[in-house]
Amino acid sequence: MKRILNKRSSDQPPDEEKDQSSLHDSLDYHFIEELKETKISLLLSDNHTFIKHLFQDCSDIVVREFEIEPNIPALLFFVDGLTNTQLLNDTMKSLMLLGGGETSIERIAGTILPVSQTQISDNYGDLLVSVLSGDVALLVEGNTKAVLLGIRGTEKRSVAEPETETVVRGPKEGFVESIRTNTSMIRRKLKTPRLKMKSMTVGKESNTSLVVCYLDDLAMPSLIEEVVKRIEQIKIDAIIESGMIEELIQDDTYSPFPQIQYTERPDVIASALLQGRVAILIDGTPFALIVPFVFIQIMQTSEDYYERFQIATLLRLLRYVFLFLSLTTPALYVAITTYHQELLPTTLMLSVAAAREAIPFPAVIEAFIMEITFEALREAGIRLPKAVGSAVSILGALVVGQAAVQAGIVSAPMVIVVSITGIASFTIPRFNGAIAVRMLRFPILIAGSLFGFYGIFFSLMILIGHMANLRSFGVPYLSPIGPLSVPDLKDVMIRAPLWQMKERPEFMAVQDTQNMDNKLPQQIKEDGGVDGSRIHHEHKSSEEGNKPDGS
Repeated sequence: MKRILNKRSSDQPPDEEKDQSSLHDSLDYHFIEELKETKISLLLSDNHTFIKHLFQDCSDIVVREFEIEPNIPALLFFVDGLTNTQLLNDTMKSLMLLGGGETSIERIAGTILPVSQTQISDNYGDLLVSVLSGDVALLVEGNTKAVLLGIRGTEKRSVAEPETETVVRGPKEGFVESIRTNTSMIRRKLKTPRLKMKSMTVGKESNTSLVVCYLDDLAMPSLIEEVVKRIEQIKIDAIIESGMIEELIQDDTYSPFPQIQYTERPDVIASALLQGRVAILIDGTPFALIVPFVFIQIMQTSEDYYERFQIATLLRLLRYVFLFLSLTTPALYVAITTYHQELLPTTLMLSVAAAREAIPFPAVIEAFIMEITFEALREAGIRLPKAVGSAVSILGALVVGQAAVQAGIVSAPMVIVVSITGIASFTIPRFNGAIAVRMLRFPILIAGSLFGFYGIFFSLMILIGHMANLRSFGVPYLSPIGPLSVPDLKDVMIRAPLWQMKERPEFMAVQDTQNMDNKLPQQIKEDGGVDGSRIHHEHKSSEEGNKPDGS
């Protein structure tokens, strides 16, 4: 204990020759590991002194000394605000009134404590991580072990509908900041012992809890091992949000495309696990991560599988069309008006030329002015309070666009082009995918202004080549299109009926490829169901049976 305290309290600057980063690692990143080697003392006074020195000037740390009847010193160690006060009082009452002279920590945990979740620890590393997560530690004189009581009681947000992934038809519950609430929602959807939840801790100072979820009869062990290995290698002060883990463990940091999916919806997590994917839940954020992640998932929503396949297919085709428009519309307009005027009908070309006659800027500068203005209005609408954010963004776009046209800064066709581009970007279901498209729009616009259609085509080829070279935890990013997997095309741009998707995606390596039995629709068709004549006959028979005698 003294060695640990002296090491933490001494703040002497290292010599100039010493490597600062290695010293930082040895003192901080491995502090919890060193505490795991520090055993709990037999003497309660030594334990009390160690805790007081370790948490000096921490007003939220409570160390409550009391006696277990008759006259057995003990103490409770917890964080104020992270525990359930009522359960804590009941626990103290049981110890003080029902102790009966019991001193063994194992006997106390097994016979006296009115707590369902208990854990025995013999070192300060596990003890501190549990207490700082909301548990209560009980130490008793003469014992080299402590009992960790699972009576957490932090304030948390109630389960509500996700704000970033709204659906018309589908579950209305979303994740919250409590990791145990989130795991319970997943467990309620997948009631199987095959659902595994591996607990881990990340962050030198935050000790953030996270859970790696997977179905052990589906997910490949190599994928699970890779996810766990990458998380274990994270060395950082704190993890505040899942986006930090996403950026640290993704395959290509410099790519604008998301390689890890995030979601607030438990049904999306359940569906991903049933495909052999792995989910990562982080305490303190409602956004969970899913790996691996491919490009086609940017264009899919959970509602695609809750509505009939016809409307789901139509909406997917619409999204892909508007994805292309969102990416290339400003560049196409600039290229056509600058280099390829012959592609427009004469009447339309004269109309566009008349609109641009008094504009002092080239088309590309005009496009940049409107695009940057639109992005600024969108950002302002997000940052402002909800009550005024949407109104300001809409009114700002109308007022700025109209004023710019009247002032002769931009042309009316350019306002229409930018408006169509903005609307098209809103049809992309995944927000991180829409962000990538918004960023890539500008280099394609520059290429189109310099080289016309050749620049746009060349830019798209580079983009597709980059995507083909991407991997997400070993899975090609353009799967199942590149490399081509014909059976998986039934769930790309179209959504086939559910009974036709009886197998899991081939591009995902899984232990069991069978998804469902597709014999039911064929059986219903062969049986013919209940035809109208049978219904009419049964109705007529019931009416005759209900007539009174003699009628």
